[in-house]
Amino acid sequence: MTSLIHHVTVDCADPYKLASFWAQVFDTTVHPEDQPGDGEVGLIGSQLLFIQVPESKSVKNRVHIDLQPQDRTRDEEVERLLAIGAALVADFRKSDGTGWAVLTDPEGNEFCVERSRGEREPS
Repeated sequence: MTSLIHHVTVDCADPYKLASFWAQVFDTTVHPEDQPGDGEVGLIGSQLLFIQVPESKSVKNRVHIDLQPQDRTRDEEVERLLAIGAALVADFRKSDGTGWAVLTDPEGNEFCVERSRGEREPS
């Protein structure tokens, strides 16, 4: 039998705070057993797990998350994420509507926002 991904683990300084940000991204909640100050925190309905580590982030992520909005455009999603605490670090959106935006979460972890399925369909 093959292996399955159980968790994608994100090292961070404050697991509860970072998990709360990502819970807003995915419109879910932090696991009810997890509390502020816990060393590891998970999200309901997600394989993301946030683990407290002593060192801070110092280089670009080798693995990152690419988001594809389901019920809004890429640009609307970028604006929503900026409003909840993300930061725009690189903008690869093109005038023809293609491309993506690179953002960071509150602890500096990079992730991308791509076009929605509707934006990818031919007109």
